[in-house]
Amino acid sequence: MKLTSPPRSSTEVSVLAPRKVKHRKMMRGKMGGQSILGSTLAFGNYGLKATTRGWVTAQQIEAARRAMTRYVKRGGKIWIRIFPDKPITATAAETPMGGGKGAPVSFVSVVKPGRIMFEMDGVPREVAVEAMRLAAHKLPVRTRLITKGEED
Repeated sequence: MKLTSPPRSSTEVSVLAPRKVKHRKMMRGKMGGQSILGSTLAFGNYGLKATTRGWVTAQQIEAARRAMTRYVKRGGKIWIRIFPDKPITATAAETPMGGGKGAPVSFVSVVKPGRIMFEMDGVPREVAVEAMRLAAHKLPVRTRLITKGEED
């Protein structure tokens, strides 16, 4: 079993991409069911929980992280609980049929309902609520804020 490094452009090296992948290309897959693992708060007092399903790209995760970090003025602690490990491929525009699957272009994380995507601690509740609201606007899935005591 040979592990290969995914292709990366020289201009953008993302931290949110696997160092090595076993298979360069992956099938799209199904997204049925609820998230069982990662559905409870593990680190912080506040969390951003997904209520719908979807793919969250590495760029969207980074945009949400930046929005939260800037609002809390680099105070407190933020944990990212999802990681983009699924490669997404694309073919060039106006490519004729045949010729195979396209080259990997980015990575996504598969998010199911109930998955906690971000956690935060060390800030007042009002600050955490607003920071999570700003982060939620950057994500393609619907979310809700949960706190340590009111998890379900």
